[in-house]
Amino acid sequence: MNIDGVGAPVEPDAAADKTIVDIRHLSPGQLAQLGVSELAYVKQVTANGAIAYAIHSADGTPMAIAPQLDVALVAIRQHEMVPVLVH
Repeated sequence: MNIDGVGAPVEPDAAADKTIVDIRHLSPGQLAQLGVSELAYVKQVTANGAIAYAIHSADGTPMAIAPQLDVALVAIRQHEMVPVLVH
């Protein structure tokens, strides 16, 4: 529950939470945006001659490089995202 500027409680819109979307009717742009704020992909890379782990958003945008896999996974979870390993 949020509080607006007047101090009155603001209830979440229940109808908005129950919207059903048929993914067969999404545009390529809408499809590309699925999971962007929830998923982060981790891929093993070589950086400066050493093995490292690149972290990318769901749309492929580079976000960070971690020295170890466990560090990458913890960083992703700390940002309330779900890590996905890419091989």
